[in-house]
Amino acid sequence: MTTWERVKRMYEHREADRVPFIDYPWNGTIRRWEREGMPAGMDWRDYFGIDKMENITLDTSPRYPKKILEETDRYTIYTTEWGVTMKQFKEEDSSPEMLEYTINTPELWEQAKARMTLDDDRIPWDRLKNNYDKWRAEGRWITGTFWFGFDVTHSWMMGLEPTLFAMMEAPDLIEDIFDTYLSRCEILFGRMWDAGYRLDEIMFYDDMGYKGTTFFSPKLYRRVLQPFHKRAVDWAHDHGIYARLHSCGNIMGLVPDIVDTGVDALNPLEIKAGMDAFAVKKTYGDKLVLHGGIDASRMHETDYVLAEIQEKVPVLKENGGYLFASDHSIPNSVSLQTMAKVVEKYKECGSY
Repeated sequence: MTTWERVKRMYEHREADRVPFIDYPWNGTIRRWEREGMPAGMDWRDYFGIDKMENITLDTSPRYPKKILEETDRYTIYTTEWGVTMKQFKEEDSSPEMLEYTINTPELWEQAKARMTLDDDRIPWDRLKNNYDKWRAEGRWITGTFWFGFDVTHSWMMGLEPTLFAMMEAPDLIEDIFDTYLSRCEILFGRMWDAGYRLDEIMFYDDMGYKGTTFFSPKLYRRVLQPFHKRAVDWAHDHGIYARLHSCGNIMGLVPDIVDTGVDALNPLEIKAGMDAFAVKKTYGDKLVLHGGIDASRMHETDYVLAEIQEKVPVLKENGGYLFASDHSIPNSVSLQTMAKVVEKYKECGSY
């Protein structure tokens, strides 16, 4: 079966030849694997014989000028197209540190909003023209990344506390921000769709939890954010495709509302934050496709991760509805040898 056929069956909650394997290694992970024997430049998915999902992203940013403000042997400080001053360390893989958020008043938001034009060059036409037909011929699954919501707003534009306060005290402002980002996704992906480049699903990032709980209550979610999630899901369903939500952290308390929103798949089921993949499968396995649930923080521990796969995959794959992956992405602590054993165990446990 092709990746497209496997994933489609999972969304239909039907069995396939095996569970699809859809995951994303860090850049440093790829470099490590090449040092340990994977041919340089080879697609890691071909090397391990797993599935291929392709992601289409658009540029919906305000396109502020990008400038390097300071550079040392250890880090670079620069401004981004989102209006954020960021410190990026030069270690093999590291998380950036957000130093300053430009858009912190309604007036500055209006300036940013005016810069969020709908120019045609915000769509990656060359990438589509060069690859789309090949992807379809090979049976790959094609995802469109919708960029909007709580996580995008606080991570890339306003900061966490200002965003949370705005959700409670200035809902008109925050709803305008959510609407502006989402409408640009709807319009630009619609333009791409009308040009003949069709998606199989949309996926949107909206990390709503951290370790142990969510950033806000289900009540606040329903009042402020859920309408925009539902609008994105409705856009997908109106186009005959699916909607997958990526939300890190412990969002167990929001799962009933996520199901009510109409989301078709939930990722990444972050174990170390407290997500219970078995409980979600038991209660919502007929409605939600589960994607992830393998503890990335312990994926380098070969014996542990193989036992985890043995325990989880046979349960999560029942009646379809499961995509195999780590509960975030594959870190550079995972050796090529361990990854080969992970793939072997996955194929053993994930076959129908």
